[in-house]
Amino acid sequence: MRVRRTRFFLKLRVPMKTNLRIIQPTVAATLAIVIACVISVRPAQAGYMVTLQEVGSNVIATGTGAIDLTGLTFSVNTGGTAGVVSSLGVILTGPTVSSISIYTGVSGPTSFGSGGETFASSGTGDFVGIIGANGTLIVPLGYMSGTALSDSSTYDSATFSSLGVTPGIYEWTWGTGGNQNFTLDAVAPAVPNSGSTFALLFLSLIAISGATRLRSLRVA
Repeated sequence: MRVRRTRFFLKLRVPMKTNLRIIQPTVAATLAIVIACVISVRPAQAGYMVTLQEVGSNVIATGTGAIDLTGLTFSVNTGGTAGVVSSLGVILTGPTVSSISIYTGVSGPTSFGSGGETFASSGTGDFVGIIGANGTLIVPLGYMSGTALSDSSTYDSATFSSLGVTPGIYEWTWGTGGNQNFTLDAVAPAVPNSGSTFALLFLSLIAISGATRLRSLRVA
């Protein structure tokens, strides 16, 4: 009597086919995870962005970007002091004291926490800020619309808790243009760069390949 071999039996008898059957679903799963990580990377934010984060025993605000003043209404030239009032949606970044221009017409969150007024211990660069409670934008005195801005402020011996800041991403806008927005990123999660992402994939594939070979030897 002739015995018919099933496909399942053949797969167990041929190591190469066994390798492929085992590794393909695992590699697919790994690739799916890596692709998901790459897709989830937040694209570069146009306009002006402040990143607020705890660094050691301090809190540091770092701002960068450009601002298009189109659509805003000039209010007054005056002086400003760097600081934060999370309960009123206020964050002013740059030198501790500076000459500024104030514009109105901004829409967005009226708060990003429950904290009161705290002045920055030190700061450098351009003075830029937002007051969400009354829709006010603050830029350096004589600022030319669209010019690149860069600044930072440090709050010594501070934490998000002491400042009353609620982690998250907050955005204020006054139009649909690329530079008609002000974004506060509080405790932005660290995102691996593309090099480390693909290095992780490479190491994962090596580990999977080693495990697959060991399994193949056991099956054979």
